Amino acid sequence: MTPSFKKGEKVVYPAHGVGVIEGVQTRTISGTERTYYLLRILDNHMTIMVPTENVGAVGLRRVIGKDMVTKIYRILRDRKVQADGQTWNRRYREYTEKIKTGSPLEIAQVLRDLLVLKADKDLSFGERKILDTARNLLVKELSIAQDHPEEKIIEELNVLFAN
Repeated sequence: MTPSFKKGEKVVYPAHGVGVIEGVQTRTISGTERTYYLLRILDNHMTIMVPTENVGAVGLRRVIGKDMVTKIYRILRDRKVQADGQTWNRRYREYTEKIKTGSPLEIAQVLRDLLVLKADKDLSFGERKILDTARNLLVKELSIAQDHPEEKIIEELNVLFAN
């Protein structure tokens, strides 16, 4: 069953981040009438129309709860990361796929792996971009889930990864 969302509700759109449901509209496009969620992404104010029947397919979901916050911090604290010797472009593809899933646990793994790797060596340009994306997505969602300012979450992450 696909979840339904109400106007004003905060949701997560994978790879774009947290947004607010601005409303629900019915439109006819190419002769087909569909109902859409109007979603405004908080970071860049981009508006996305998501067909209500595609919610599951695109991975639109509610913001995480307190139980998931605990799991995310557990992942971030776990430093038993395998140095797998993969090339940077293979890692980049793997990390991109994990971010596209929209799973906060996968995004936390990407952030942790890249921050651990960064402590050992310089990251490629692509890896730095993925690191920024993962950090931004996680900070925004953790901030909303815990009702803390983003600055506090960034500070917590900095303390967590200070070597």
